[in-house]
Amino acid sequence: MQTMGSACRSWVWAVLVLVLVVCGWQPAEGINSTSQDNFKQRAADKVERLPGQPPVTFNQWAGYVQVEDDIGRFLFYYFSEAPKNATTKPLVLWLNGGPGCSSMGIGWAYELGPFHIRENGTGLETNIQSWNRYANVLFLESPTGVGFSYSNDPNENQFGGDNRTAEDSYTFLVRWLERFPEYKDRDFYITGESYAGHYVPQLAALIHSRNKDAEQKINLKGIMVGNPSTDNYYDGVGQLDYLLSHAVISPQTHDQLTKVCNYSDPNCCSQACDDEFNYAQQVEIGGIDSYSIDSPTCSVDASGNPLRRKLSEKGQARKMKQTTPFQHMKAAYDPCTINDIDADMYFNRKDVQKALHANVSGEIPYNWTSCSNDLRFTDSAFSVLPQYKELIAGGYKIWVYSGDNDAVVPVTGTIYALESLDLPVKVPWYAWYQKSQVGGRSQWYEGVTFVTVRGAGHEVPLNQPGRFLSIFKFFILGQELPGDPYV
Repeated sequence: MQTMGSACRSWVWAVLVLVLVVCGWQPAEGINSTSQDNFKQRAADKVERLPGQPPVTFNQWAGYVQVEDDIGRFLFYYFSEAPKNATTKPLVLWLNGGPGCSSMGIGWAYELGPFHIRENGTGLETNIQSWNRYANVLFLESPTGVGFSYSNDPNENQFGGDNRTAEDSYTFLVRWLERFPEYKDRDFYITGESYAGHYVPQLAALIHSRNKDAEQKINLKGIMVGNPSTDNYYDGVGQLDYLLSHAVISPQTHDQLTKVCNYSDPNCCSQACDDEFNYAQQVEIGGIDSYSIDSPTCSVDASGNPLRRKLSEKGQARKMKQTTPFQHMKAAYDPCTINDIDADMYFNRKDVQKALHANVSGEIPYNWTSCSNDLRFTDSAFSVLPQYKELIAGGYKIWVYSGDNDAVVPVTGTIYALESLDLPVKVPWYAWYQKSQVGGRSQWYEGVTFVTVRGAGHEVPLNQPGRFLSIFKFFILGQELPGDPYV
């Protein structure tokens, strides 16, 4: 185990060698050539400025890490350090789900990244509720075929699965930490939402297992997942109960769906189940946003493109007079985000790709998209509750949050899954507050903290960015969310 002094000396040496390499120094014979390559690549990954970016006071890097050497698989990352006290703050990995959705196109661009993309991809604006206020945040596009990540084998850009995703993500972390050695001993957390409810605990369990024999251990401290796909049975039953309890479907339809949809079957669902759901969607559920049932829906034109709300002439005039750095900030929730063209327009710009060191040689034979419609998963776990049990036994910090307006992976299914673990309750269900308003509810089990987010849908930060940031802050601190409106 490294002492504090040796860890400090390692960090200082890493920085010194990096500076020398950038200045053109060539190490003498005997210096590890792999370390030299890592330092050179790190320098090459430095992002000086993104097109249309406002001024910032933090460092940022982006580029590729090769995770398979024979075929050639490359995962794309973006990393932003904290603007203040970066050396004392933890390292946090963020993963979006899908499977097939980009952590850049959703998490980075619309949720917790340091910037938001302006309309039509014309530039960037500061996200005042970015996670890098409290941590150094690493975004990973995974698996190959997602975003800028790719394989030299075209089949691997169209077919993936839980197992390869976890293995590649683990290899990514090991090799990324060689490129950024000062983070090897830093507290590390894995976070994500939706289908990343698989990615996060699977990767964490793999790290836990590999750390037992690894020469360089990853200093994993915990995980946090939001509206997570957890268990097919509980997620399915929970969805039916949620739709009924929110008066979205009738009791008769609920009972019929319960009869014909066998969520215990890994091959669910039957044609009868699909037919009943189609009826419910067309007749009872109607034209709502199932990802946020109380939010407005996105209006589209005949081609399916979102219709943007136009400002009046007076509104345009007021906007032109604004002088704050946040004059172009969007509303807290844009119902057209799920098919928003802003990220596609921005990340497909050649100057943006050059600044991000992405698709540098035209390796990717398709346009960047927020979510891939071509990726098919060949293995998907029925349940990740076994991984939860393993991580609970390992003593890791585990938080699960759930926007209470999500009908796709609803709060009910998540509660059912957590209750099935039969964990003792440490802190009973209570209302938590953010800025004197109820932010949601929370319950602390032995080994898992559960948090609901009032008024949030499937992607919590789109609806409730302030509450989302509060959850992250208290997760990092390991403290209970305040149960007093005046705290």
